[in-house]
Amino acid sequence: MAPMQKKAGKKGGKKKEMITVEVKKEMIEKYERGMRVAEIARFYKKSTSTICTILKRKEEIRGLDAAKGVTRISKQRPRVLEDVEKLLLVWINEKRLAGDTVTENFICEKAKALYADLVSKLPRASAEREEGFKASRGWFDNFKRRSGIRSVARHREAVSSDATAAEAFAAEFQELMASEGYLPEQVFNCDETGLFWREMPKRTYVTEEESAAPGHKPLKDRLSLLFCANASGDFKVKPLLVHHSENPRAFKKCQVQKSQLNVLWRSNSQAWVTRVLFVEWINEVFGPAVKKYLLERSLPLKALLVMGSAPAHPPGFEDDLLEEFEFLKVKFLPPNTAPILQPMGQQVISNFKKLYTKALLQRCFEVTEGTGLTPREFWKSHFHIVSCLRIIDKAWDGVTQRTLNSAWRKLWPDCVLGRDLEGLAREQPPPAVDETTSLGKSTGPEGRVHDVQEPAAGEPMELHCEQGRPVMETSAAAAALDPDEIREMFKMWETVQKFVEKHHPHKAVAARAVHLLNETAMSHFRDVLRRTQKQASRDGFPVKAARKAKDPPEAADRRDPVGEREGRPAQ
Repeated sequence: MAPMQKKAGKKGGKKKEMITVEVKKEMIEKYERGMRVAEIARFYKKSTSTICTILKRKEEIRGLDAAKGVTRISKQRPRVLEDVEKLLLVWINEKRLAGDTVTENFICEKAKALYADLVSKLPRASAEREEGFKASRGWFDNFKRRSGIRSVARHREAVSSDATAAEAFAAEFQELMASEGYLPEQVFNCDETGLFWREMPKRTYVTEEESAAPGHKPLKDRLSLLFCANASGDFKVKPLLVHHSENPRAFKKCQVQKSQLNVLWRSNSQAWVTRVLFVEWINEVFGPAVKKYLLERSLPLKALLVMGSAPAHPPGFEDDLLEEFEFLKVKFLPPNTAPILQPMGQQVISNFKKLYTKALLQRCFEVTEGTGLTPREFWKSHFHIVSCLRIIDKAWDGVTQRTLNSAWRKLWPDCVLGRDLEGLAREQPPPAVDETTSLGKSTGPEGRVHDVQEPAAGEPMELHCEQGRPVMETSAAAAALDPDEIREMFKMWETVQKFVEKHHPHKAVAARAVHLLNETAMSHFRDVLRRTQKQASRDGFPVKAARKAKDPPEAADRRDPVGEREGRPAQ
């Protein structure tokens, strides 16, 4: 019984990890440079006996000419195959730098061509000894494992980006904004996206006893959305939604009136935004909404719409606009620059989808937890387009003004609030950024659950402040502040605020900047002062009496720094 157990344990034990020829050569070089055997063993996490065995064979190992990842040279492995794999890696790298697509079939065909070419250059006797090379699936799997190459998804727009044209257009655009005198409130951007609104995540967790989960047929119901907002981020236009059905059954069941929806509902068989639907959205939604917004803000009646070149809005569609919207001007982004400059593509649509995913999975959990339904049953039979519209409205409303404004950093950095106060003016990111990162990561193309990812460095989302800051650290810093100093600072801030609002040439810009600083920086000191006052009240300290003793009579109307100036609206 004991030998059988030992044998079974050996079979199920940890697989021996082979050391490549490249790593062996590195070990020999380190040893010859003076590194001790024990240090080499710790560095590579190997036993000292293994290192000593390699060092004994150092002359033999030095003479090996192996391809990347090869652990040993076998007599059954053709010598010419080493050169084939080396040249193949160089070819793959050249193709990648050129932006070409490299598939498994291409690699295998190239490997066979390289092999035939190298064999033809060998002496006749040596060439006759070399067996035919078939570039089989087994060879490709081993080559992939040894060399570390892997398959990745390509994104069409990112590959074709023209950084030079984007930089030139951004400079031209900024000059146009300065010469024409456009305010951030008058400049808008729109873009379309697809949304798989009822698809379940592909990945799931199973217990240790289970080896796999039963499959399911994915629900790939798709719709298109067109989002639009201005550069200041304080005005969002009603989105355009294109569905494959003009009157879904759920509308009749829920007695929905399409005119009362928070989106402009349109339909076609492919659920795509077309030129006709885009012009309808401009005339029925965008134009009236922008005109009303500008008049309410007492701003000049002119507006600029920035968008990419797409089949839905080709040049010349301005001729289809109504006469009352002649104040609208259009600016198209150059070809292949949308991934770099398109504001809606700078984490705005991405944040919307994160918020949508979070709300969708929360709804699924609430329904399945309170009933006997499975997630699959909920998705298929109890989640209809009306429920989807509610979540879309909630998610779009959850995209913050700061996110919308920061999205213009690459195209029009002068309109981004707080650009000179990056370390001070930071806003908390939407909860969905952190909470949905692990909800689902592998379900399909754009708009599916796998789109959830952390913001890239340099993107507008990096403006958001760090989370998880220790509470004790904040409390200790707040305790070190003197309440009298805070009150004095608020008096000085009041003076600065009035001066800026009075003498700044652009009143709207000044008001937004003051509002931003009030909401981001000054709110911290207001909270500190509140906590200090509450603590003093608990300890029985006569707060009001102390204030009267310290504050002069003329400052009586400014004793509470959290008064009406807190949350001052933008002008």
